[in-house]
Amino acid sequence: MNNLSKLPIEFYNREVKSVAKSLLGKIFVRRIDGLLVSGRIVEVEAYDGRNDEASHSFSGMTKRNEVMFRNAGHLYVYFTYGMHFCANVVIGKEGYGAAVLIRAIEPIEGISMLAKNRFNKENISPKELFNLCSGPAKICQAFGINREQNGINLSGGEIYILYAPEIPASKIASTTRIGIKKSIDLLWRYYIKDNPFVSKK
Repeated sequence: MNNLSKLPIEFYNREVKSVAKSLLGKIFVRRIDGLLVSGRIVEVEAYDGRNDEASHSFSGMTKRNEVMFRNAGHLYVYFTYGMHFCANVVIGKEGYGAAVLIRAIEPIEGISMLAKNRFNKENISPKELFNLCSGPAKICQAFGINREQNGINLSGGEIYILYAPEIPASKIASTTRIGIKKSIDLLWRYYIKDNPFVSKK
């Protein structure tokens, strides 16, 4: 990972669906107690409050979604179902209200720490490895992300995303998003085809 560069803030200051697809294959990194854990982003969902009723920002700014209206390159973490955290990358200019939900990650570095956070044990089976970060709540649990990380700037040193080559369009699947009841027709969920770490095919 040492030879990979951190994504610049300008990367996130583009149209949300373009950024969502460009995030596939990039490396998500979290520093915990001086140690690094990381993984390849393999599945995402785009949300744009201007024309997307499923977006938290659709009805305007609230105390809960304020971070989503900041300028590009912040981490928007929200609490859902009274038990789970989900992490999103804020997209666009200040006040825009768009974000990309990170839905699944292929673990790369610090797997024993990720496993301890998720399963309370360091040695896991192949099945548990595929299940380690195959969902937004699982990612936050494995990477130790909660309310304290809400609003973190991705240009800093605690949580950031590293460059990796673009995934060809032919390798990207586009589907409806998961677990929403509004704007259900939008094909704004993207994942890397044939990747075993995707949450749902």
